[in-house]
Amino acid sequence: IIKETSNGYFQLSLLDELLSKREIYCLGEINSNSTSSLILQLKYLEQVDPDAEITLYINSPGGSVADGLALYDIMQNLSCPIHTICMGTAASFGAILFLSGDKREILPHSKIMIHDPLIAGSGLTGSATLLHTQIDSLMETREILANIIAKHTKKTIEEIYEKTATDTWFNATQAIEFGLADNIITNKKEEKENTNE
Repeated sequence: IIKETSNGYFQLSLLDELLSKREIYCLGEINSNSTSSLILQLKYLEQVDPDAEITLYINSPGGSVADGLALYDIMQNLSCPIHTICMGTAASFGAILFLSGDKREILPHSKIMIHDPLIAGSGLTGSATLLHTQIDSLMETREILANIIAKHTKKTIEEIYEKTATDTWFNATQAIEFGLADNIITNKKEEKENTNE
């Protein structure tokens, strides 16, 4: 984007322009690079205006739980209200980031998926003691994530465990019914046409 000022022309990246409007984007896998970038953007916007809303657009298949939890904790501790918007898919930890917003909106054809945490890699190997430790850690992570989902959906832990036992997908309407989202973003063109009639 090229902008003109009293000092002449200067170039601005599209993401910088959107950041100036307090819009940030979680697109693709959740990992150390993506969460580091999002955390820096969130903290910057909080410094600029600690009371103004931040809009976080999400289209993510999920990814690292550890990195996702770091971002979740920052989101929960910001003074700014967070408005999350699901566009496309918010799956796994992408769903947790979406449902943790203060205001949660979903586009009509978007989907949300929640499930238990997975062990990445080709399988469990090692001694019985090591495997026991890994399983205990996985079950602890499962409990942490279930508590987060329960908190933001106002469902019981038992209801969450039932849904996360397998990959459970929700369309926009189902997401609202289960407490994962607050409302569906309506078609602005249709609204305008209906108003003009």
